[in-house]
Amino acid sequence: MPAISLSLPKRWQPASVWLLYAVGFIPAVWQFYLGATGNLGADPVKTFELFLGLWTIRFLILTLAVSPLRELAGWNLIRYRRALGLLTFYYALMHFSVYMILDQALYLQAVIADVAKRPFIMFGMAGLVFLVPLAITSNMFSIRRLGKNWVRLHKLIYLVAALGAVHFSLATKVLSVEQYIYIGLITLLLLYRLVRPVLRNRKRDRAERRQPNVSPPRVAG
Repeated sequence: MPAISLSLPKRWQPASVWLLYAVGFIPAVWQFYLGATGNLGADPVKTFELFLGLWTIRFLILTLAVSPLRELAGWNLIRYRRALGLLTFYYALMHFSVYMILDQALYLQAVIADVAKRPFIMFGMAGLVFLVPLAITSNMFSIRRLGKNWVRLHKLIYLVAALGAVHFSLATKVLSVEQYIYIGLITLLLLYRLVRPVLRNRKRDRAERRQPNVSPPRVAG
C-alpha cells in the first residue's frame, strides 16, 4: 500500500512539527494552571502527577504507532515521530519531577521507603532512565555520528514501552477501562514489532511472485 502523506505542504512541514510541540504541552500547562488556582481537588499534587503519567503513556502509544500506521495503513507520519518521542520523554520527566519534588520533597529516605512499599515505581524509573539516551540522541548529528548503532540504540523504545505498561498497570489496585485500553494498545504494538519481520518477508515474496518471469532471449546459432 502506497504511503499517504498526512502532513502539510512542504514549506509548512517544519512549522507543523513545532505546532505539534506547542499543542503537546497544552495539557500539562492547563493542568498546572488548575493546580496553581486550587482547582485540582483535595490532593492536587497526586492528581497532577497521575495526569502527567497518563499523558506519557498516550504519547508513548502515538510514538509506537507511527511505523505500523505507515506500513499497514499507508499513513506517513514519520516526520512527527521524533517530536512524539520527545514529548513522551518530557512528560515522563515531568511526571518523575512532580513525584520527587512536590510529592516526596526530594527526601531520599521517603523515596526508598515508598519504592519498597510500591515496587512498581522502579519500573517507571527504569523506563525514564532508558528514555534519557533516546532523547539525547534524537537529532541529526547523533544519527550521522552513530550510524547503524543509532537504530540499535533506539530499539530501547520497546523496552521503555514494556516497562511503562507494567508501571501503568500496577499503579492502581483496580484497572479502569482506560487503563485496559492503553495497556492493550501497547501490547499489540509490541507484538507487531515481533511479527513485523514475518509480514515483511511475506510482502516481499508476494511482490516477487507478481513480477513477470521474463526469459532471456535465445541466441541463434
